[in-house]
Amino acid sequence: MKKINVKEMMRKHKEQKTQNKKILKHGAYSMAVTAVVIAIVVVLNLVVQEIPSKYREIDLSSQKLYTIGEQTEKLLKSLKKDVELYYIAQDGSESSDIEKLLEKYEEGSKHVKVEQKDPAVYPQFAAQYTSESISNNSIIVVCGEKSKVVDYNSMYETSINYQTYSQEVTGFDGEGQLTSAINYVVSEDMPILYTLEGHEEASMSETMKEIVEKANIQMKSLNLLSEEAVPEDTACLFIFAPATDFTKEEADKVIEYLENGGKALVVSNYTDKEMPNFEAVLENYGVQPVDGIVVEGNTDNYVSQNPYYLLPNVESGEITSELSSKSRYVLMPLAQGIRQTENMRDTLEITSLLTTSDSAYSKTNLEEMQTMEKEEGDISGPFDLAVSIQESVGEEKETQIAYFASAALFNDSMNAMVSGANYELMSAVISWLCSKENSNPISIPVKTYDTTRLMVSTADINFWSIFVTGVIPVCILLVGFGIWIKRRKQ
Repeated sequence: MKKINVKEMMRKHKEQKTQNKKILKHGAYSMAVTAVVIAIVVVLNLVVQEIPSKYREIDLSSQKLYTIGEQTEKLLKSLKKDVELYYIAQDGSESSDIEKLLEKYEEGSKHVKVEQKDPAVYPQFAAQYTSESISNNSIIVVCGEKSKVVDYNSMYETSINYQTYSQEVTGFDGEGQLTSAINYVVSEDMPILYTLEGHEEASMSETMKEIVEKANIQMKSLNLLSEEAVPEDTACLFIFAPATDFTKEEADKVIEYLENGGKALVVSNYTDKEMPNFEAVLENYGVQPVDGIVVEGNTDNYVSQNPYYLLPNVESGEITSELSSKSRYVLMPLAQGIRQTENMRDTLEITSLLTTSDSAYSKTNLEEMQTMEKEEGDISGPFDLAVSIQESVGEEKETQIAYFASAALFNDSMNAMVSGANYELMSAVISWLCSKENSNPISIPVKTYDTTRLMVSTADINFWSIFVTGVIPVCILLVGFGIWIKRRKQ
């Protein structure tokens, strides 16, 4: 019979108890460390969330879809009135794009407050500001008695994909629409752009009209045959490529308006008709269109093997700085040249916006033209294709004119070929003309999801064609021949 050793059992029990205490102690220590680490992570996360998103997030999108631009930042910093942004969105169906955008606006100014309103909880809230139904994820911008609805659908640009015959989203215009709405509700009044009519002027496309409206500029038509003068509330007069001439009385009314510090955007087209009264308005400000259509002799300044589809030089200046600094192209087909008159006043300041190369010339005999090459009778360049004109008149008054010698510049198709650069130039011109001392029109282009179109000049096409089809094959043949010679000698 085996003896039971009580002392040994007591010793083992004591050792087990001591071991259990150690395990419990280490377990409690591990739990405490884990709890501290979790607490640190939670606190750190809360602290990071309080840091403005512009410091804790990096926008890697090529079009800076989630970053507000310089115009918006300037507007937010200048706000002196409180602005409420009511985000109409059902709980759980918020758009992450719009939430990020609203966060940027709230961080940009202490006068901006964002508040979400669930239409399921507040079904009558939107009815205070609009009688129309609005989409989920829309925004109502309110300042005092003024308000404006930014509908969700207006924040996204769509187009038809002709391969699938379905609509697809091509761009995000949240910043453009929201900044425009804020500028509208904080402004006392809207500038008025009068479009001259009665001379078979070119028609503005819907896209052009949207650009003007987005800048919070009101558009009205003006017929000077029925009006005694250009209205006093005119912020800018738009003369868009008249096909028939003004009467002398109309021309005099336009000149009188301009000589009193008026602003005008003037666009002309080539025509074989005599237009002495229209040209008299231009000549009064030191410029005149050159006869014919400009043809480029420099392959760097035209596209698609068409020397009259011009890629003009974008000169650096107040209006064109955004385009010239980014080396953007504008496309200007069928343009006339612009030249300064010999007897212009010394008080006129004429600045080149778009210019040709020195190799450009103007084809004059278009009806009997047999070749695009320069012929006898054609006018040698270089030419201006667009200019700005300024003249101080009286105390604190200044006449401002922007003159473009091709209506095709403001064509939706031409604009699309240069990824929107043509209309960006138009927005910059309108902003320059309609700006006031305390307010400037704001127009932010759509941030496209599409890959930017690659605009390649004819010179580059010719170079790369020769390089790919000639130089590279010859180099490969020479290398192969050298290897063959080396192996044969071995």
